[in-house]
Amino acid sequence: MTRLGLALALLVSGSAFGQGFGGKLILTGGVSQLEGAAGGGLTPWAVIGGYGSRDQIGANAWYSRVDVDDYTLDAFGLMAGFYDRLELSYARQEFDTRAIGAALGLGRGFTFEQDVYGAKLKLLGDAVLDQDRWYPQLSLGVQHKRNRQGAVVRAVGAEDDSGTDVYLSATKLYLAQSLLVNGTLRYTEANQIGILGFGGDQGSGSLEVEGSLAYLLTRKLALGAEFRTKPDQLSIADEDLWWDVFLAWAPTRHVSLTLAYVDLGNVVVADQRGAYLSVQVGF
Repeated sequence: MTRLGLALALLVSGSAFGQGFGGKLILTGGVSQLEGAAGGGLTPWAVIGGYGSRDQIGANAWYSRVDVDDYTLDAFGLMAGFYDRLELSYARQEFDTRAIGAALGLGRGFTFEQDVYGAKLKLLGDAVLDQDRWYPQLSLGVQHKRNRQGAVVRAVGAEDDSGTDVYLSATKLYLAQSLLVNGTLRYTEANQIGILGFGGDQGSGSLEVEGSLAYLLTRKLALGAEFRTKPDQLSIADEDLWWDVFLAWAPTRHVSLTLAYVDLGNVVVADQRGAYLSVQVGF
């Protein structure tokens, strides 16, 4: 099965799994983050994915593509939310080096592949319902990542081909102002979110900061921005923060589309800027 075929199969399976469920407001469950968690495109939020309420199960299936100057990143996966308390997710990432692969001696179109297994637990609060309380919804999450090109990432200086990120997210929705605010603290050893392995000759883990801001233009359309700091652990190339400006549209409760301008900073050879596109089907 081709990569696109598998992505479409995941979307169809996600539709079937979630049929008949749904108890949340449109867009309040976020979209699918590149590593599989519910949130923005770059960073997770504290919300639990899917449209299931406290006595329901929800599910999402998604496909995303990042196309920047010298690389492309394809990612797709499944996510399930259980009773608005627990989220489980899986993501597959494929990072195509295109012509840069040949320049680095890896071969044109050499692709780094990574699997990400995620879990998120809501600790307290409700981003939507707790409008009369000052504190946000808080969730604790983990993302275990396994890079399939272990020999290559070690050759560029990484210490390992697998690692586990741990993060704490806080999300607050101000309905009267149509504004969603999210902040995330993440401990990670990942180089370029794990695409270049974990740890390196300049470090082996650090606490990083991520943030999202989204304004609801209408009930179905949101405009926002995100940023994500990352560790700089490999001497072969500096690693910069990522940021984007996005527009998310949910024409129905079951489908959302996200388009963004994304800046990934330096990725091995040069700064990388371009477009991000994501489609999600969920219930």
